[in-house]
Amino acid sequence: MYTKKLLMKMCAAMLVVVAAMAPLGISRVAALTGENALSTQARAAILLDYNTGTVIYESNELNRQPIASMVKIMTLLLAFEEADAGRLDYDAEISISENASGMGGSQAFLDAGSNYKVNELLQSIVVASANDSCVAIAEHLAGSVESFVDRMNARASELGMENTKFVNCTGLPAEGQYCCARDVATMARELFSHEKFFEYSGVWMYDFAHPSGRTTRLTNTNKLIRAYDGCDGGKTGFTNEAMSCLAATAKRGNTRLISVVVGAADSKKRNAEICKLFNYGFANYETKELVKAGEKIETPVSVGGGKADSVDGIYAGSYFVFDKKNAASEYKISVMTDEVKAPVAEGDVIGKAIVTRGDEQVGEIDIISSASIEKKGYIDIVDDFISKW
Repeated sequence: MYTKKLLMKMCAAMLVVVAAMAPLGISRVAALTGENALSTQARAAILLDYNTGTVIYESNELNRQPIASMVKIMTLLLAFEEADAGRLDYDAEISISENASGMGGSQAFLDAGSNYKVNELLQSIVVASANDSCVAIAEHLAGSVESFVDRMNARASELGMENTKFVNCTGLPAEGQYCCARDVATMARELFSHEKFFEYSGVWMYDFAHPSGRTTRLTNTNKLIRAYDGCDGGKTGFTNEAMSCLAATAKRGNTRLISVVVGAADSKKRNAEICKLFNYGFANYETKELVKAGEKIETPVSVGGGKADSVDGIYAGSYFVFDKKNAASEYKISVMTDEVKAPVAEGDVIGKAIVTRGDEQVGEIDIISSASIEKKGYIDIVDDFISKW
């Protein structure tokens, strides 16, 4: 059993591994593209691996166009990031302004002047794309929708979303607001890193309770959570200008894919396009766990001047590769360690595991100490001498 201290270090190291293998944004790897096998009837589309950001397929991915309620992906992302930073309490109550309650389109039908919990508002956005709840969250976090939109654009810039400009937080038609399929995938990938999102996204239907006692029946706009095996989240969108849009994610085994369709003729065709992309991805690609966090390396690491001569090294984090099926055998793991000097603290880095594919290094994982080894004292040295006499 690992101590709490070591587990915390392993988790921190795992985050480093994930960050190293999944940099901000997404990357196109030409060797993995499925262009010859796929096509789309939508204005634009993209299919990629969640963990590594590897793009399998894309079409018109940089075209600037309206994306309807997929704008709410950024609204939700900022809210979850504020919560993670401790600046937004899910149980906090928000007083609803006249501006928020008066929003058109998809709504939770909030009562102006009433108080609703942040948790309730976020769930209504994820499940039912509630515009009024978006505005309430925006006003609470930034003081005004305009200030919140500034934050949205700043975060988009940080994420490298070069073909995006937000004008509102809802996706309702607005002059000068645009995005592209690749940028949608980028912000969706960030959003899907928040487990809290998935607490909401799998809800099919529920009664939204208002302080007045009335209820509003809300139904999930993403029908694929029931219709497609492995789909557990997404964000839909529709306006006459944007047509039918969806950014969805599905997971099977270790593989999680993200599929984005912008500008399909209707929701039926949109869902069919998303499913076609997912089907191709799951049929032809897979995520393999080459190294599991906490596994021991084969040979203990020598410790000089310690009360023990060696210590077990363990992998600090898991390492995944995403590639065509049956390609995992092409990857090799090489463990590199040197003799370490005591004292050694549990969780100290004592080596590296290098991941290669052919002659190319594609990643590395820290090897950490599974235990603490104290430095020998005078009495220990004397005892060693006597024992060898």
